[in-house]
Order: sequence, then C-alpha cells, then structure tokens
Amino acid sequence: MQSMYFTEEHQLFRNSLKDFLQKEVVPHIDKWEETGTIERFIWKKFGDMGYFGLATPEADGGLGLDLFYTIILLEELQKINSGGFAAAIWAHAYLAMTHLNKEAGSFVKEKYLRPSVDGDKIGCLCISEPFGGSDVAAMRTTAIKQGDHYILNGSKTFITNGVYADYMIVAAKTNPELGNKGISIFAVDRKSEGVTANKLNKLGWRASDTAELAFDNVKIPAENLMGEENMGFSYIMEHFSLERLIMGVNAHARSEHVLEYALNYMSEREAFGKSINQFQALRHRVVDLHADIDMCKEYNYSVAYRLDKGQYVVKEATISKLKSTKVADEVAYECLQFLGGYGYIEDYPMARNFRDSRLGPIGGGTSEILREIISKIIIDKKEYKPATA
Repeated sequence: MQSMYFTEEHQLFRNSLKDFLQKEVVPHIDKWEETGTIERFIWKKFGDMGYFGLATPEADGGLGLDLFYTIILLEELQKINSGGFAAAIWAHAYLAMTHLNKEAGSFVKEKYLRPSVDGDKIGCLCISEPFGGSDVAAMRTTAIKQGDHYILNGSKTFITNGVYADYMIVAAKTNPELGNKGISIFAVDRKSEGVTANKLNKLGWRASDTAELAFDNVKIPAENLMGEENMGFSYIMEHFSLERLIMGVNAHARSEHVLEYALNYMSEREAFGKSINQFQALRHRVVDLHADIDMCKEYNYSVAYRLDKGQYVVKEATISKLKSTKVADEVAYECLQFLGGYGYIEDYPMARNFRDSRLGPIGGGTSEILREIISKIIIDKKEYKPATA
C-alpha cells in the first residue's frame, strides 16, 4: 500500500474485497474458465456489495467514491488468476457503465444504470468492428433516424460480455457523410429484434464471453440516444483514457502477483543442492522484472491521481497501457521460464497467466496505435481536448 494515495479506509476496503473474492469467486474460477460462462449469481453478489457502484454518483444509486477504490478493485481482480473474469467485471462497470454515468439521460439511467449498479443487468460496450479494429472513425455501423426511433444496421466484434449482456452501449454513425463527426452513442436492449451474437473462441480470457455482434434493422427508441447526436466520437476518445489506465493497472497488478508466485516457487524448488532463487542469473532477472513493475505501478498511480482530480490525461493513460502491458508480457514470459516444465503445464497458474497476458498489447487499442497517438502529441504537437466539461 502507498500512503501517498491510499488511506486506512482504502486498506479496509481492500481487505474486505480480498475476503469476498476468496470466498465467493475463487471456488468457481476453474469451472468458469472451462465453460466460458460466468454464472449470473456472482453479478448480483457484486452488486449487493456495492462493487459496481464505486464510480457511480450516489444520486444514481452508487457510492461516488474516489478513483483509488476502483484501482483496488482492479488490482485484486488480477490476483485470482482469471483475466477473463476480471475483464467481464470491469468491462461492465467501467466500459458500459462509464458511458451511462457520463452521457445517459434520466430515462436511460433508470432503465439501465440503476440495475447495473445493483448487478441485475450486465452491460457491454460496442465500438470495434470487423473492418475497422482500432480505427474508430472507420466504423460502418449506422443508426438512421426515422420518426421517434433509429434504425441500427452493422456489426461489432471483440465485444466483452457481448453474448450474455442484457444491454449494449453501441456507437454508430447517425450522419455517415460527416465521418467521425457523425457518430452517436445508444443504449440498445440485447433482446431487441434483429440482434444476433456469435461467441468467439479465444486464446486467453476464457472465462469471459467475447462476441461478434450483428444488427439487422434494429429499432432503437429515440430516447435511448446518449448525450448529443453526432458527439459520440468525442465521448469515446474521452473515455479511452480511463480504459487505457484500467488496462495499465491490470497489467502491473497481474505482473506483481505472478512474480510473487514465481518467487515462492523458486524458494522451494531445488537444483544442484540449493534453491533456484540462489542462482545469480535468475536473481538478477527477478530484480529487473521487479524494478519494471514498480516503475509502472508508481506511474499508474500518479496518472490515476490526476484523472481523479479531473485532469485530461490522454497522453499519460496511453503511456500507462503501452508500457505496463509490455512489461506484463515480459513478466509472464520470464516467470513461466522460472518454473521450467511446470510452467508449461495447465495445472499450474503460469500457463493461464501467459495466455491471458497476451491480450494486453492488443485490446483497448493496439500498442502500434497507441504509439501513433503519442507520436502525434509529442512530435506533431496535436492537442486532445475533453468532449464535456
């Protein structure tokens, strides 16, 4: 715990959360990893504990707590060795619900936000498309207004919670001729006629469901428009800072946990008459990994502090994800090597961590895209500004 950022109340929250996860989640993780389905009862338990309402204002049924409660939730979720379960939880609470918190009107909040806080409804965020990937502006999905509703057509892919969600936060072009200045955001009921989902078979994150979604003349009530029409691209860009910071925090927490596991193993594993943590080649590699993790963690905390104070941290959050996920991949690779043959066996946690970690440099904007965003800021002097006050 870092006293600069965490209070005694934060510590009490962390301890309570650890106990909850060990009691309510960990006994089911292996089953959920095998089936690819997270049972609904756990969502309600998270809601009952208030975990989905950490960042939601009290007026909307949440707790309205500072961002470091969220940081604690993210860190502890990474320590139960299921990137898929963690992703399902934070994709609901901090992808779908962030848009509900920031852009939804009273009608949409009542219908989707309050049940999301309570764990009665699960949400997903639908931005990426089969032909666009990280290029949000290239999306082809359209929502054309007809009277008191919009007609949604198109497809999305790599959508966490896309199969089992109750509602979707969907980005679509309401004025296609305007390009990225013609994108809007909608809340769409998952059971709407014309919505179909195909579950994708992933390398890692296997407990979570990831979908390719298709929309065929789906009718959306006009009141399900979130924020202003044609302002969707700005909303998406603004919230990317939180998403990228989340993935940076996930990466440093996952790395810290897996290195600790590897060190425990190395203290017990003997070769040539001594524990392998006494071999200089391995000891120095551990030091390098530990130093890199610490650098990422301290940086991520500082970005979280600034974001919590209302600063616009698009560059800093992008750096957080870029560097932290790169370090996490290196840690996963090295720690699996520390275990030797046992690291390659699925009965040990390293194999799952290795597979789960690989999504870090891909999801939420690939590392290649992130480098281009940062290069525009530091080389081309491009300035990104928030969409809302």
